Amino acid sequence: MLSLMLLPIGSFAQQKDFSYKFYGQVRTDLFYNSRANEETVDGLFYMYPKDKVYDENGKDLNATANGSFYTLYTRLGVDVQGPKLGNAKTSAKVEFDFRGTGTSFSVVRLRHAYLNLDWGKSAVLLGQTWHPLYGDVSPQILNLNMGAPFQPFSRAPQIRYRYKTGDIQITGAAVWQSQYLSQGPDGKSQSYIKNSCVPEIYVGLDYKDANWLVGAGIEMVSLKPRTQATVDGKTYKVDERVTSLSYEVHMKYTSPRWYVAAKSVLGSNLTQTSMLGGYGVKATDSRTGEQEYSPNRNSSSWLNIVYGKKWKPAVFFGYMKNLGTSDAVTKMYGTGTNVDQLVSATAELTYNVPHWKFGVEYNFSSAWYGSLNQSNGKIIDTHSVSNNRLVATALFTF
Repeated sequence: MLSLMLLPIGSFAQQKDFSYKFYGQVRTDLFYNSRANEETVDGLFYMYPKDKVYDENGKDLNATANGSFYTLYTRLGVDVQGPKLGNAKTSAKVEFDFRGTGTSFSVVRLRHAYLNLDWGKSAVLLGQTWHPLYGDVSPQILNLNMGAPFQPFSRAPQIRYRYKTGDIQITGAAVWQSQYLSQGPDGKSQSYIKNSCVPEIYVGLDYKDANWLVGAGIEMVSLKPRTQATVDGKTYKVDERVTSLSYEVHMKYTSPRWYVAAKSVLGSNLTQTSMLGGYGVKATDSRTGEQEYSPNRNSSSWLNIVYGKKWKPAVFFGYMKNLGTSDAVTKMYGTGTNVDQLVSATAELTYNVPHWKFGVEYNFSSAWYGSLNQSNGKIIDTHSVSNNRLVATALFTF
């Protein structure tokens, strides 16, 4: 079947001015957790420990160890170089893995699919790739969450423009949602941005040289949580919108032996990027049920340090703080809206030779849960819950 899928690509690439390169990986992940956690992909994509839930005898139902072994992040991709379009060099990428969607695993999933026009100083990308907030700075760790929920994590359809002059790069992007979705009254849904008719907007500025990358960015997301509401059995058309701004700064230093990276995000309603947050209801029309909203704000930061070539010890630290809302709210929609703060610390060791990586990683994380202070959206009366996680990975790349 795979050969049949690749036949059209092979014949296409034989044409003049076309070239292609296949690449991929076979990856295995073995993991163990000391308790139940907020997670996706049946625990492969780990977020943070769940709160305590007690049974009739006062025992914590979530204090149960779990673990498994998967190969779902095995992947295959192709890079295509095409003929010039005017003065622009053309290229494209298609990449997929077997993560599936929702609760369906071991099913082919699209990761990247885009075309790129490059004029040298400027370039336009059309298609699905990493969200601009994920950007060019991310942790080098074994956990497949790549630092989430401290690091924004999402691949999204987008129109992206980049302009380079010397060591300076300017990025502008319009971003939509596909596999990673915003939270709202109906849970995760594409309808909030679809009905908004306004894409996410990102603008960023970077300084790059041989060793350093330093930059910052601003993101705006504007959603329509609902288009209708029901009050006393009567349905009304409503016009609701929640708009928020988020800010991030990042840095990365690379050398033959060192990798040091960090990022800090002042986020507002970034649930579509695997981060905590959302928005609260600040006012409700008693007749139509139309609601007004106040975005929740979170401050998230992480630091990653890696040393070595063949043997690479590494550490990762992450911290998130719930900063609440600008207005009084009655209830919240989002992810982790009852979490006041998160702390994560990771130590790992990997063995790296051409095409192969073997590694083990230990992660300790704590979440502080509490109740909503409706006057400012913050979390009070907190208690902490912790998890210990072990990961062992074998990776073959080609």
